[in-house]
Order: sequence, then structure tokens, then C-alpha cells
Amino acid sequence: MTTDVRISDESIKLGQFLKLADLVESGSAAKPLLAGGMVRVNDVVETRRGRQLVNGDVVAVAHRSVRVVA
Repeated sequence: MTTDVRISDESIKLGQFLKLADLVESGSAAKPLLAGGMVRVNDVVETRRGRQLVNGDVVAVAHRSVRVVA
């Protein structure tokens, strides 16, 4: 199941979105997940914390999937 998380702007950085969506506890907690290839954006492994996400992007960590809704 994919959960929708609304953002207030047109885009958001992946590191910020992980925290907003409660996928990580803090920004620093995102680093090892990204470095370990455990974060996927639209079914592609993403390692860049600064990756810009836009409406409709789906972020998956472990068994949780979250969709960006602008």
C-alpha cells in the first residue's frame, strides 16, 4: 500500500521528504539508508539526499511506499 504525503511546494529534496513522511527520524538517519542503497524513487535506487522530488514520485524504504502529492 502506498501512502500519500502532501508537500507545500512544487518540489522537495529527498532527505527532507524522508523526514516529513516519517520514513526516518532525522536528516542524519537518511545518510546510511541512502548510502546502503535502501531508498528507491520510482523503483530506482537513489543515493542522492538532494534529489528533487515532484508530484507523483514514489519513495520506498523497506516495506513502506510513500507518494509525493503537491
